[in-house]
Amino acid sequence: MMLPDHIRVSAWPENDLSEFLVKRKYAQLAVLTDENTKTHCYPRVKDSLPQHRVITIPAGEQAKTIETCMHVWHAMTDQALDRHSVLIIIGGGVAGDLGGFCASTFKRGIDFILIPTTLLAMADASVGGKVGVDFGYYKNQIGVFREPVLTILSTVFLNTLPERELRSGFAEVIKHALISDKPLWDVIRGKPWQTQEWSRLVQHSATLKWQVVEQDPHEKGLRKILNAGHTIGHAVETYYLAKGQPLLHGEAVAAGLICESKIAAQKGLITVQEVQEISTYLLAAFGKLNLPERPEEIAQLCYQDKKNKDNKVLMALLNGIGRARWDVEVSMAEMVDSLTYYGSLHT
Repeated sequence: MMLPDHIRVSAWPENDLSEFLVKRKYAQLAVLTDENTKTHCYPRVKDSLPQHRVITIPAGEQAKTIETCMHVWHAMTDQALDRHSVLIIIGGGVAGDLGGFCASTFKRGIDFILIPTTLLAMADASVGGKVGVDFGYYKNQIGVFREPVLTILSTVFLNTLPERELRSGFAEVIKHALISDKPLWDVIRGKPWQTQEWSRLVQHSATLKWQVVEQDPHEKGLRKILNAGHTIGHAVETYYLAKGQPLLHGEAVAAGLICESKIAAQKGLITVQEVQEISTYLLAAFGKLNLPERPEEIAQLCYQDKKNKDNKVLMALLNGIGRARWDVEVSMAEMVDSLTYYGSLHT
């Protein structure tokens, strides 16, 4: 399956952007960056843009708040953007989620363009039309579904990333292979994470995600498989954020994939050997987090997950490597057991 016209894989992002803007003839244009992408990524496309103003937000998950949105909305208002304007977002998942939400709600919605600059955003966050912000310590509690008019996926920006940031995105790449493509998982686990073929993996992840999203844009069924590893992963992320020790998203998802694979094995959906394969590779790539001595602290946070219904925790679990099923009810005891399993592992 091919990607749709509005998602482009490009070696020359500035050319694709310039060509698109010439055709659209927007009345006004603003660019949203974070503190890092303004320095390292924005210069790549700056000269291809017509007159514009740059809005800069802090980097990191801590900035993914309504308060940051207010800063962006004020800047867009001061610039007197009208509904025939466009917001170009240059950054990772936080900038894309928050900027897309700001554009989608400003004057009931203006166009936005995504130029993801992290592996995490290229492989996952920039495809699928989910935009939003955190509320308190809970991930993505406030948001809407809205597609950008253009997404440019260019691995040239991966050269700007710190190693830890690049590795974080790898967790989503692994997730996509585990839920859809066992041969690709076998290729991935045969190499250290630093030597992966990023262009191929970004193309695979973006294509898979679009294929799923096109069938289920509002996450009523099939799209829920994309949340594999994320119920416990988001709970781990929330726990650390509340402690003032924020993790990168992929670091929490890696732990979530290990725990949720253990739950899948408990339910007879995958084998113990497959759990060991997943655990061994993810621990080698990501190391091990220091979770609380009482795993109930993490498990309880899973009850805030958006996929839940009637106060029941519903997970997307592997159903054999290369497949997944969604809306699998998971008990507190099963979550605690999986977190205890994670705590027992050695790197």
